Amino acid sequence: MVRATRLHLLFLLVFTLLACFAAAQTSSGAATTASPTANSAAPGPSFEVNAAVDAYLGKMPPAQRARSNAYFEGGYWLILWDFLSTVFVMWLLLRFRWSTRMRNLAERITRFRPLQTALYWIQFIIVIYVVTFPLDVYEGYFREHKYGLLNQTFGPWMREQAVMLAVSVVLGAILIVPLFGLVRRLGKSWWVWGAVLMIVFLAFVSLIAPVYVFPLFNKYTKLEDARIKDPILRMARANGIPATDVYEFDASRQSNRVSANVSGFASTLRISLNDNLLNRCTLPEIETTMGHEMGHYVLNHSYKGLVMMGVVFVVGFAFLNWGISFALTRWGAHWDVRGITDVAVLPLAVIVFSFYFFLMTPVTNTITRTMEFEADMYGLNAAQQPDGEANVDLMLGEYRKLDPGPVEEFIFFDHPSGRTRITAAMRWKAEHPESASAEELARVVSNAP
Repeated sequence: MVRATRLHLLFLLVFTLLACFAAAQTSSGAATTASPTANSAAPGPSFEVNAAVDAYLGKMPPAQRARSNAYFEGGYWLILWDFLSTVFVMWLLLRFRWSTRMRNLAERITRFRPLQTALYWIQFIIVIYVVTFPLDVYEGYFREHKYGLLNQTFGPWMREQAVMLAVSVVLGAILIVPLFGLVRRLGKSWWVWGAVLMIVFLAFVSLIAPVYVFPLFNKYTKLEDARIKDPILRMARANGIPATDVYEFDASRQSNRVSANVSGFASTLRISLNDNLLNRCTLPEIETTMGHEMGHYVLNHSYKGLVMMGVVFVVGFAFLNWGISFALTRWGAHWDVRGITDVAVLPLAVIVFSFYFFLMTPVTNTITRTMEFEADMYGLNAAQQPDGEANVDLMLGEYRKLDPGPVEEFIFFDHPSGRTRITAAMRWKAEHPESASAEELARVVSNAP
């Protein structure tokens, strides 16, 4: 699936929405031949969790694991290059006064301040899109094709980039206009209410995304296969989820990665799974995946995430306020930026916020990773399919490093690693030996490239 550009760190919440498209997916077709290491993971009097974990990890051919590791580890460098490119592009906008020219144009068009802010934002996001396009094409198209993670040709890929740009223009304006209104009206305390606004904005995006945004990228239809739908709805009802339908969407047009979600709030609540999950996975694997997603809903991770990220944003906005004031005192006149209420300050805000979130990468990853592990445990108890869980984890390992070091996992992983997840599944199976599945043990879910 299309990946949102990593440049726009200031607009993290806008692109959190778009990042949902890239989550929990895999790259190649599943095979069904027997695994030579399956017996090692079979429960019995001498069942050992670590041996079972190693047996599952051994299902992935060495060449494919090396390929997956190379892809994921390359992402570490992209975090750095994306940060540096962000700072450089924003510095260009300030140094050569391109930002002030965009502000001046907006002021010539209208005297209404909110409309000036919106017009500036439209210019800003288009300029950024054009300037960073080569890096985005490399990251989102050529690199994804190199590792076999993208099915699209360039035309359809570009169409989705254009749609993503349009969504960013609209949602960004919804955020930026009131944000600068707060700055102008509240003065020194703007940063507190700015963080509150960001939290409200994230909740708003989560509410509308399943109905108004996700369908822009994929076709959603009601799942009609009773063999799949009925067990999912039974699990949902048993776990207090008020869903009456299950939706499928055509993610195979973008990639072969498996994906599912329980998204939205209240009237927009929706259980969705993609066609790759239906085509690649067995029923136990589908059930454990949906149990994980239901865990997010039942454990109120959306609300808990808002609270925890709210703390991050409050600290971030305090840092943003200090950083902007510090920089404007020294270079504001040179950049022709009139002050913190001037919309032309936006590139500076992006620099400061980018630096903050670059340093906070381990913190934000830990917040997400912790909730993902909780959802894993919930899914194991709800679906009771530990071997299905292990096989899905191997599918995710086609583009995520399966066995990182502890420090590496802490810093770079926003989901538990494959080893961590499979260990949890095998530990659960050791306490519930009746849950073992010979069919799942025998499946090979990864093909060599």
